[in-house]
Amino acid sequence: MSENTTQRPTVRVTSEIGPLRTVICHAPGPELLAVTPSNREQYLYDDIIDLPQAQSEHQQFRAILSRFCEVLNVRDLLAEIVDEPEVRKFLINRVMEVAPSELGGVLHEIPGPQLIKQFIEGKEAPQGPISKMLHKVSYELPPLPNLFFTRDAAMVVNDAVIIGAMRYAVRWTEELLMKALFLYHPMLRNGGFIYDGTEEHRSDWTIEGGDVIIVRPDLALVGLSERSSPAAIEGLVDGLREKAGIEHVLVVVLPTESPAIHLDMIFTMVDTTHCVVYPPYFFGPQRLPVLHYRPEQKGIRAHDDLFGALKQLGVDLEPIWCGGHHPTQQEREQWSSGCNFVAVRPGIVLGYSRNEATMREMQDRAGFRIVDAIDFLTGKEVVREGERSVIAFSGAELVRGGGGGRCMTMPVCRDDIW
Repeated sequence: MSENTTQRPTVRVTSEIGPLRTVICHAPGPELLAVTPSNREQYLYDDIIDLPQAQSEHQQFRAILSRFCEVLNVRDLLAEIVDEPEVRKFLINRVMEVAPSELGGVLHEIPGPQLIKQFIEGKEAPQGPISKMLHKVSYELPPLPNLFFTRDAAMVVNDAVIIGAMRYAVRWTEELLMKALFLYHPMLRNGGFIYDGTEEHRSDWTIEGGDVIIVRPDLALVGLSERSSPAAIEGLVDGLREKAGIEHVLVVVLPTESPAIHLDMIFTMVDTTHCVVYPPYFFGPQRLPVLHYRPEQKGIRAHDDLFGALKQLGVDLEPIWCGGHHPTQQEREQWSSGCNFVAVRPGIVLGYSRNEATMREMQDRAGFRIVDAIDFLTGKEVVREGERSVIAFSGAELVRGGGGGRCMTMPVCRDDIW
């Protein structure tokens, strides 16, 4: 199979809210069992997750998505291409670069499904006498417990693709799996890479998908966060203009120490006129600075607030406050991904049911109907095109991973709405 550059792209995402047609997810699997209280920080977790419960919640989430769009699975997509000699060679050689191991020769001989299983779930190293005595486990191939947040390692912008440059080494293999899909899978033909994080070897050049929000085909928001660095953003902005036709980029500068690791943990669009935000970061003395960056112009224009900057570019958004108007509720529900919605249609979004104050705010301030996931899936409640609705699904375990509906989805095709 050869690199796809001559056929028409099958991926296209020009907004956050256009009708969703195809999305990539990854069902949480045994890779999450590698996370323990003693190594959770190494794997970027604040807690450990009950796997059966997380799988049940994620299955419900995918079932809702499937009522609106085609849901592709990372593992299935890889299985469809892994036996192509070029793909197998790419995956093994590149994974051995970021996770060196003596397994390299063995990996070329094992069946495709087993190869994918080891790339995702990891492979434990034999325990030597010291490891046994100290009750320590090491891996010849590292597990990928963050893979179910498919948004971070790749992003589609218009017809082109960004491959993330992940901040932490435990996620570097994710970049390579996603690059293989967009490089080789015939269902994911695209207009080329805007930015290829797998080729980024410079220190502190990092960009992750939770920090990239496509407002219009010519306008993007980018979060300068703990995970996405200024240097990488500057390079990304050039690529967005040259490869994807993005003329305007507003950079939202998050605090160095913040409960929000990405921009989409404090801001997501839910229809053409509304977004859900974490209020302290957008209103009052703690509001975040915003930089308007146009690569062909010298200098950067600073704005005092995001909404004023968006309005000057013709986007008039009304904010819905995550957690309502009580500071304690705002802080609690931001922490539990209360801002992190994924839209399947303009005005129809999926979010965690536990964020009740946010749901009330969406209902009272913007007329969203709150629909329980079970009622929706059993047909007791129907969501109609054109009405504003939140389909509220369970996420008590999923949220412990540090993300919500947007984080767990990588849209590859949405209808244009602008």
